[in-house]
Amino acid sequence: MEIIKIVGLGLIATILTILIREEEPEIALQLSLVVGILIFALMLSKVVAIIDLLRDLALKAEIDLVYLDTILKVIGIAYIAEFGAAISRDAGEGIIASKIEFAGKVLIMVLGIPIMLAIMESIMQLMP
Repeated sequence: MEIIKIVGLGLIATILTILIREEEPEIALQLSLVVGILIFALMLSKVVAIIDLLRDLALKAEIDLVYLDTILKVIGIAYIAEFGAAISRDAGEGIIASKIEFAGKVLIMVLGIPIMLAIMESIMQLMP
């Protein structure tokens, strides 16, 4: 029942943040950041287990690990960009949040180019 602990932690932090935000917005932001990092740390062992499982499946299926690593990097970039953008929005910096999201999207596109090229090469080999 880890989700109950996490939701409870999130709700308590949300209530505290709302109460603190008017008088001490910097502390409210720091509290929000710490709780976000704490929740991520609580989930880190689960994420590692999922990554290990995916690597095992990729090895059994004889899929090149470069593709799996790329997909995991894309997921990581998306998650970190979302986290950073949410923190920036909480701080009232919507423009910076949108730039973080933009940077995340560009980095995801850059990482996707080798996979796209591999798919294109595979298609070209199938064509006469």
